[in-house]
Amino acid sequence: MLISMKNRLIATLAILAVLGLATGLIFPGKHAKAETGKAVSPGSRMEAPAKLEDTAGLTAFVDGMMEEYMNRLQIPGAVISVVKDSRIILAKGYGSSNLEQALPVDPATSMFRIASTTKLFTWTAVMQLVEQGRIDLDTDINTYLKSVKIPATYPEPVTMRHLMTHTAGFEEGGVGYQITTDPAELPGSISETLNKHMLARIRPPGVMSSYSNYGATLAGMIVEDVSGIPYNDYIQKYIFDPLDMKYSTVVEPLPKSFIPYQVVGYNSETGSFIPGTPTFEGGFRPAGSATVSAVDMAHFMIAHLQNGKYGEQQLLKPATAERMHSTAFQFDKRLPGVALGFAEKRVNGVTLISHGGSDPMFNTEFYLAPAKQLGIFLSYNGGQGSEAASNLLQAFFNRYYPAPEVEQPEFAASAESVQKYAGSYQFTRHNSSDIDKFFNFFAQLNVSIAGNKLSLGSGSEQQLYREISPNLFQLEGGTDQIGFRTDESGKVTHMLLDMAPDMPLERTPLLDQSKFWLIVVGVLAVLFIAALLGPILFNRRFKAMTLAEKRAVRLSAGTAGWALLSFITLFMVVMSMDTMQKFTSISPLLSLSLGMPILLAGLTLALLVSTIQVWRNKYWTAIRRVHYTLVTLSAVVLMIFFYHWNLLGWQFG
Repeated sequence: MLISMKNRLIATLAILAVLGLATGLIFPGKHAKAETGKAVSPGSRMEAPAKLEDTAGLTAFVDGMMEEYMNRLQIPGAVISVVKDSRIILAKGYGSSNLEQALPVDPATSMFRIASTTKLFTWTAVMQLVEQGRIDLDTDINTYLKSVKIPATYPEPVTMRHLMTHTAGFEEGGVGYQITTDPAELPGSISETLNKHMLARIRPPGVMSSYSNYGATLAGMIVEDVSGIPYNDYIQKYIFDPLDMKYSTVVEPLPKSFIPYQVVGYNSETGSFIPGTPTFEGGFRPAGSATVSAVDMAHFMIAHLQNGKYGEQQLLKPATAERMHSTAFQFDKRLPGVALGFAEKRVNGVTLISHGGSDPMFNTEFYLAPAKQLGIFLSYNGGQGSEAASNLLQAFFNRYYPAPEVEQPEFAASAESVQKYAGSYQFTRHNSSDIDKFFNFFAQLNVSIAGNKLSLGSGSEQQLYREISPNLFQLEGGTDQIGFRTDESGKVTHMLLDMAPDMPLERTPLLDQSKFWLIVVGVLAVLFIAALLGPILFNRRFKAMTLAEKRAVRLSAGTAGWALLSFITLFMVVMSMDTMQKFTSISPLLSLSLGMPILLAGLTLALLVSTIQVWRNKYWTAIRRVHYTLVTLSAVVLMIFFYHWNLLGWQFG
C-alpha cells in the first residue's frame, strides 16, 4: 500500500524525532484524511457532536480506535488519559506492557518512557522560578549559568525566552552522543555534557524557531544553578510530589522500586515484537529522561488547565500559567505559533498547545485545549505510535468538536506568481559543523508547481495547495496550510507547515541540495569508471606507453577507483546505520571509513602534480590530456563534496 505524503514527512523526520523532536506534529495517517475533517470508522464525523459526559460512549469510541490502529500499525501496548473540567474522564491501558510476562497496561502504574515530553516538566520548573523572580525571561542566560558559558557569537544574548520558544539559534547535534544504552555511563553531569558537546550558534536569537534539545538541557542546567537543587530532585520535589505523581521519575536508569512497573519498548520485525534496547539521555535528561504513568500525566494536565492548581496544590500562579500557555513566537500571525514550551496546533478550529516525544521504541503525545478545559495524553511502546495518535486525535475532535463549515477563501493566483515558491527547502533544525550534517543529506522538502498550485509529493502521494492570501497556501479540499516568508525584494526565504510551528524550513543553498550533489556525483562516477576501465579496454595502447605515461595512467585509475570506493563505502555505512547506532556511539566501521577521504586527498594531490607533468611533457593527444584533466578535476570536486558534508576527517560533535 502506498504511503501518504505526510507519512513520507514522518520518515524524513525520523532522525529528528529520535533526537527528541517534540513538536506535537500531527501527520494524519494513510487511512485517515484528517485534513478534510474526516476519519475512518469508528471515528468518522457525526451529524451532531457527541457528549463527553457519556463516558460509556467515549470509552467505546477510544476502544475501537485503539484496536484498529494498534493492529494496523503494529503497536504492542498503549495508554490514554483524558481530562475535562478538572477531572479524569478516561484512563485506560491497551495491549501489553511486557509481552514476555504477559502484563497488561495499567494506566495508573504502567510507566511509559515519554522522551521529549519531559521538557514540559523542565519548562514548568523554569516558570516556577520566573514567578519567584529568580529568573527573568529576557535576561542573558549566562547570568544564571555557573559552569557553562554561551559564546557571544552574535551581539544579541540568548535568553530564557529564546530557549523556551526554540529561537536561541543553535544548530542541531547528537550523532554519536545524544543517547546511550550503557547504564554504567550514568548518571552524567549536565554541565559536563553541555560543555563537551557545545553546539554552534548559527543564527541570531529571536529570529527563527528551530527545535533544540540542547536549549532545553541548558534550561534544566539553569534550574539547577538558580535553585541550588539537582535537576532530578527539583522535578521530584516541586512537580511530582505536589501533583501526587507517584509513578513518575526523571531518574535514569529507573530506581529499583519502579522496575515492576516499567513498560518494555518493542521493535517490530517480520511481524513479531522484539524487545528493544533501553536508551538513556544521560546529561541531556532535562530534554527527555522522564518515565511516567498516564494517570500521573492526567494530574499534570489538570494542573495546567486549572490555572496551575491541582487539588490544594498551586503548581503555578494563574498569571504564570496563562503566560506560559500564550503565544510567544510566530512565524506568521495567520498560522499556529509557539508558546513558552508548547507548540500550538489547530484542530477543527480549536487551538491546542501540545508536546510530543519519541525514542527508538516509544511515542508520546500530549495535548491541551485550554478553551475547552480538555487534555489528552497518549503513549505507545512500539510501532507507528505517532500516526496512531494523530488519527485518534482527529477522530476525537470530529466526534466531539466537529469543524464548523467554512467556505474556502478565494484568491486569484497565476502560475507565474506562484513560481517563486518552487524549490528545495531544508529544516532550520540542522547541523553545519559536524558529521551530523551528512546524516540529513535527504532531509529536504521539494516544492513544485502544478498549474497555479503548489505540489508536494507526486503520483498518488501528491498534495496540492492553492494560494488563499499572499504567501499563504491551503491544502486543496482540506485545512492544512503552508506559509512563506519573503525578503524585502520579494524573494522567498522560508516556509512553514502549520503542523510544525517550531520547525520552519529555509531555502536550501545549492551546495546543500541532495539532488544537486547526486547529479554531480553521477557525472563524476562516469568519468571515474572511464578512467578505471581505460587501461583494460585499451590494453594494447597502454603497453606501448613509456614508463612515465604508464605511471600517470595507473595513478589516474587508482585515484578513480579509490574515489568510487570511498563514496560508496561512506554512503552505505552512514545510510545502513539504524537509529540506535547513529545516536549512541561512533562505530569503528564509521571511523575507519572516514579515513578513506583522507587517503583520497593524498591521491588527488598527487594526481594534480601528475596532470601538470602530463601537459608539460605533452603525453598522448590533446583530447586524452583533457580527459585526464577531467578525471583530476573530478577527484577535486569529490573532495569538495567530502569537505562540504564534514566527511573529511573525524568531525564529531
